[in-house]
Amino acid sequence: MIKVLVVDNHPIITTGFKLLYKDHDDIDIIGTVDTGVAIFEFVRRHKVDVIVSEIELPELNGITALKAIKKEHNHIKIVMFSYHPEEIYAINTIKAGASAYVLKSASTDTITKAIKQAYRGDIYLSDKMSKHLNYNDTRNSKSRIYKRLSTREVEVLKLLSSGKKNKEIAEELSINEKTVSTYKARLYKKLNVNNLIDLVNQGKQLDLE
Repeated sequence: MIKVLVVDNHPIITTGFKLLYKDHDDIDIIGTVDTGVAIFEFVRRHKVDVIVSEIELPELNGITALKAIKKEHNHIKIVMFSYHPEEIYAINTIKAGASAYVLKSASTDTITKAIKQAYRGDIYLSDKMSKHLNYNDTRNSKSRIYKRLSTREVEVLKLLSSGKKNKEIAEELSINEKTVSTYKARLYKKLNVNNLIDLVNQGKQLDLE
């Protein structure tokens, strides 16, 4: 169960989150606070996996709070959920350490998807903003992707990129073929591809050495 803290000074938003996820299988709203400062007291007292926060908050704005929280509690993932234009704020909040930026006009399915992706360690942006990020920040994007891969996943990706088959990889790494398949499945997911050709191309673009 993903433990979520909602930060917003509008009761209709916090109440909406509680109702939306009241009987959810994967997401549990464990609390709500209405100021940026109150976040810190809450995370000291409770185990939080994901924070869903507005940017514009009393006492301390969401972006300033985001940076401070990531320094003290780097494991907590943060989804910025705001009415501010994504064209202006989305990329900057991701660079500041957020895992997602979702407009308040988005669907409930979208915020659910963003929370789940953030919890898994992935980045969530709208399609438009994802393309913008890739276009303007390709190098940092690659670095971010690379950091999400475990040492073993990098090894498997290197060997796949060099043309080796599952059996050869298993022998070289002293693991069984089923384990290789598991690592391949993880790589497909983390690199957002669905076939071996695209996976190998991604590996080459990451400049694995």
